Amino acid sequence: MTKTTHFGFNSVPETDKARKVAGVFDSVAGRYNLMNDLMSAGMHRLWKRFAIQTSGVKAGDRVLDIAGGTADLSTLFADHVGERGEIWLTDINNSMLSIGRDRILDSGLSASVAQCDAEKLPFPDNYFNCVSVAFGLRNMTHKDVALAEMLRVLCPGGRLIVLEFSKIWKPLQPAYDKYSFDILPAIGKFIANDESSYRYLAESIRVHPDQEELKDLMQQAGFERVEYFNLTAGVVALHRGNKF
Repeated sequence: MTKTTHFGFNSVPETDKARKVAGVFDSVAGRYNLMNDLMSAGMHRLWKRFAIQTSGVKAGDRVLDIAGGTADLSTLFADHVGERGEIWLTDINNSMLSIGRDRILDSGLSASVAQCDAEKLPFPDNYFNCVSVAFGLRNMTHKDVALAEMLRVLCPGGRLIVLEFSKIWKPLQPAYDKYSFDILPAIGKFIANDESSYRYLAESIRVHPDQEELKDLMQQAGFERVEYFNLTAGVVALHRGNKF
């Protein structure tokens, strides 16, 4: 029997999800940064800076930025690890990764770039001091497998930070739903000429594990002292887990 998984509100064969997600990001890559600013009113920049601060990354650390796309986190990490540190920007999607690679080169930053699947990381065990994934975990077919891989490549004492859309404070849910399903796709259509991809975004958030469910997933993968921080009334949550 064919195993299925979520693609937004639709159920699709597991073997099809990666291809469908790739289609979404191939379509939006060119306008991705602009759309992030518009749909979050610039708040995504503050969320990402908080993630960097919470990561505890310091000079000389090795950092793996998974689903790093256009390199927002990688460029911020660069200021913290310094010349002695090491940053790897990775993404499964070439369209997104190409933008991130060009941005790194244009900025003169020192970072390595690799196209790879988070469920099959091409890195040795116990290598990185920090692994980050921002707004990418919900698109992965087997989140448990990806989390296990993140744990594997972390060195003892290392930490994982997951920045992801989550469950908003209940009184704000009606207004948030109105924005997500009516306004956001309209912005996507006008700015990126792609209404369906931003409708998928809204749907993918609703089927992604909420704060407590993601905490449980991380603990099941082997992370310890897992905690989370709600940002902007729970629109986004930052989860942090440790490897000992």
